[in-house]
Amino acid sequence: MPVNSSVNRRIRRTLGVLAAPLPVFVLALPVAHAAAPAGAASARTALAGTAAPHLAAGAVRTGAVAADTPITLQISLTPRNQAGLDAFLRAVSDPASPQYKHYLTVAQYAQNYGATDAQVSALTTYLRGQGLTVGALTANHQTLAVSGTAAQAEKAFGVQLGTWHADGRDVFANTAAPTLPSDIASIVSSVAGLSNASQRTPNYHVQSQAAPHAGTVLTPTKARGGYNLTSPLAAGDNGSGQTIGLVEFSAYSASAVAAYNSKYSLGAAAATVVNVAGGTTDTSGSVEDELDIEVDNALAPKANVKVYEAPNSDAGEVALYAALVSADVPVISSSWGEPENQENNLTSDDADFKEAAAQGQSVFAASGDSGAKDDGSTLSVDYPASDPYVSGVGGTNLTVSSSNAWSSETGWSDSGGGQSDKWTTPAFQAPVNTSGHREVPDVSAAGGDSSPWYIDADGSWTDVWGTSAAAPNWAAFVADYNTAAGKAGKAKFGYANSFIYTVARSSSYNTDFHDIKSGNNGGYSAGTGYDEVTGWGSYNAAKFIANKL
Repeated sequence: MPVNSSVNRRIRRTLGVLAAPLPVFVLALPVAHAAAPAGAASARTALAGTAAPHLAAGAVRTGAVAADTPITLQISLTPRNQAGLDAFLRAVSDPASPQYKHYLTVAQYAQNYGATDAQVSALTTYLRGQGLTVGALTANHQTLAVSGTAAQAEKAFGVQLGTWHADGRDVFANTAAPTLPSDIASIVSSVAGLSNASQRTPNYHVQSQAAPHAGTVLTPTKARGGYNLTSPLAAGDNGSGQTIGLVEFSAYSASAVAAYNSKYSLGAAAATVVNVAGGTTDTSGSVEDELDIEVDNALAPKANVKVYEAPNSDAGEVALYAALVSADVPVISSSWGEPENQENNLTSDDADFKEAAAQGQSVFAASGDSGAKDDGSTLSVDYPASDPYVSGVGGTNLTVSSSNAWSSETGWSDSGGGQSDKWTTPAFQAPVNTSGHREVPDVSAAGGDSSPWYIDADGSWTDVWGTSAAAPNWAAFVADYNTAAGKAGKAKFGYANSFIYTVARSSSYNTDFHDIKSGNNGGYSAGTGYDEVTGWGSYNAAKFIANKL
């Protein structure tokens, strides 16, 4: 990396395709009917959860996708009994309910809310009849892998696949919303893989250590002291027995992570790579993976870190989240995102995140590094942090004392935050949110340019910052909390937003959290209590664990 350079890895790579807007605040199940294509034997229904991508200005149409081009799809099946699931989530999140924190297993979820065997069989019969190959069904009975040629996919879903040159990249996309015969359309909520134009970007920035950074440069010792993790780690509340699943769309350098662990004598085991949908050989986001792993190793050194790697595509994203919830990974962290108004997988991902809440999985996501204008031009928020079942994590600038204790914290000017235009105010947020919109972030941690992490990035020791550092920070803390909870015979952290808002509104808020009252992100200002820059603030680990266990 060049000396005295600052590389902003948050540049959007949507590559000319924006998701068509969904109805505001509604993730609709298939209801809209489309005219049957020429030659169709029966009426067809459009899948409301999958739109035809909109091409940005300047995209040039270059032709059609060759008929024999291989296509890989992830088909999301419509969950059943959503009213029952909503009732269960209310009960499992209510401290006064006998069901509080008694979460479902994956098998229980599949039995009660996943697609039935009969539904899967009907859909499989149809797809095979179109010449497609039907692969594995995920354990939650919610996602089906399918492959074939472009011609077979076009026939099966009533679409045409065109090619374009957009933002320096050749891409393909469906030119209309996919459809299915009306007698089976209700089984499917959406299809991912009919376009390869949308990509996720990491939320980090990097600068060569040859140009020393002003402020608090975080090492494991400084970060542990700043968030009062020293005594919990000394007591053995160090992530032991816990698994943290990382969402990644890039491969990474294991030797860089090993060098970090060696330098700080962390004693952390090597991370395990879980390849999803074939994994990836792309290394353009390697520093993201390394930052996530190294932060988790620093703050939860005995946790089992699993790096879930998938292709950077709509289909890869759907497959990755389906894999994480089907494996019931207890703590999940994502530092990759894109503007909410450009995301194509809202319906399918939300179903998986909702399942994660029902199973007691804690899901954290970076809130973005573009301040209050995540799309670069309008007030907007980053995804998946904006999903109500995901805990969005904002970035702060942290200052520690000479003894490495927390001294002060301010909201970072580029910390993503604001109001969603896809979801209404969720019940857990209603007491502090009168906007009518889901607001983010929910919490925050060090991620600003005045408190970067000093890490090994691809063999170079560098300062790295961004909300990408804040999300795995919270994931590590929750792994530590879960270790302590297990030793005390208490329930795990579980569905994070429900628990966070319950704790934050309790009498111990000002000891469990650092309430960050200064800083702004260009659209909103930090203040007392909840705000759209830092959420409820950062955690005070020792106090939080002692007060809640």
